[in-house]
Amino acid sequence: MTSPTLDAPALERLISAAVAAPSLHDTHPWRFGLEPETCTLEFRAAAARALPRAAPTARAVHLAVGCAVFNLRVAAVHLGWEPVTLLLPRPDRPDLLAAVRLADATRRTVAPGSYDAVWHRHSSRFPFSGVALPMSLRGELADAARTEGADLLFTGHRETERVLSATREGERRNRKHLAHAADGRRLPRGPTGPPGAWHRRPSPAFGAHHRPDVLPARPLERPPQLAVLTTAHDRREDWLRAGQALERVLLLATASGVRASLLYQAVEWADLRGRLGGPTHPCRARPQMAIRLGYGPEVSLSSRHGANGFRPG
Repeated sequence: MTSPTLDAPALERLISAAVAAPSLHDTHPWRFGLEPETCTLEFRAAAARALPRAAPTARAVHLAVGCAVFNLRVAAVHLGWEPVTLLLPRPDRPDLLAAVRLADATRRTVAPGSYDAVWHRHSSRFPFSGVALPMSLRGELADAARTEGADLLFTGHRETERVLSATREGERRNRKHLAHAADGRRLPRGPTGPPGAWHRRPSPAFGAHHRPDVLPARPLERPPQLAVLTTAHDRREDWLRAGQALERVLLLATASGVRASLLYQAVEWADLRGRLGGPTHPCRARPQMAIRLGYGPEVSLSSRHGANGFRPG
């Protein structure tokens, strides 16, 4: 089998796929590096693109990079490469979060619909229909997370209320946090408010009401279908794995016609993060993200960055 060529169009496609991944407030807090001798793409933390509220642990940066790495893996397989991924490959370079080497040609194929889902995945701010996800699809989403070393656990009634309560409290704190509010003023806007894949306003019930230009809050569907993504540990490599698991789940959901909204507010606060777990969660599970899933209307994609501005340096 002939190995594909890493020419300019292929490189642009790979970078565009990575940039299409979700990131906190659409900041894309990384830079690309390219090692042409080994056909390796590097993901380096870009502090200038991170937001102050997320800076203390850089959890959001690692999750975002994990999502981008997974998209690049999907695009690489689609274009004919076997991606070999290393997380935190250089202890002497803590800013180097991941490296993906494009190995010899692969006979593997991506899961049906995954590559198209890279370009069509987006977060929905609108209420969903309330139609329950089939149990078979729930199982497939959980399997997708498990493939990447994480767990996806759907919440029962009590756990759902606990997650919503923690998210509201996180939203309240975020609005109160002046530095966080200043970040919001400089975010790019879309037709329904600030764009991005996990928003400070991830659903109509959790509005960033210090901004007068966003849509007024609307009630959630009842009951909302929530799931919590967890890892066994809470290290930097676990955040990167969680990001890859999150994106695998989101792409499968998109390919299955399911909308998603990421509830990130509680994850930003250590004391609230623990409240995302519950009796159905393993006692040592570390929550990394809460996700609202359901069937909803098609909405316009937020304006996304192309490969421009993300060229390897």
